[in-house]
Amino acid sequence: MLDSAKIMTFVPTRDPKMAKGFYQGILGLHLMSEDSFAVVFDAHGIMLRVTNVREFKPNPFTILGWEVPDIGKATADLRERGVSFERYDGMKQDSIGIWTASDGAKIAWFKDPDGNVLSITEFA
Repeated sequence: MLDSAKIMTFVPTRDPKMAKGFYQGILGLHLMSEDSFAVVFDAHGIMLRVTNVREFKPNPFTILGWEVPDIGKATADLRERGVSFERYDGMKQDSIGIWTASDGAKIAWFKDPDGNVLSITEFA
């Protein structure tokens, strides 16, 4: 039944104003709407609801990611916009923070203002 339904995604925020600035201003997503429940974006045809919550503890793993055609260009663009990339112990990341998986995929992680881990991936 759901195999033909369009998926949507949710990300929690304690500060919707700051989240709006990040997802719209830094990441460049198109704002669809905002109300007391969420700030809603169009992420290339997928609805991203940045949902207002009172409390949450950010998880240490990726909750949202994007596939990009050129991770070098994407990381450079994001760095120009003030995004810094995460470094993880035990992972061989390059000077920017890009890790290359055994299958050749290249991945870089960064956080939103609430500490949610986001990623960009260039598949081999």
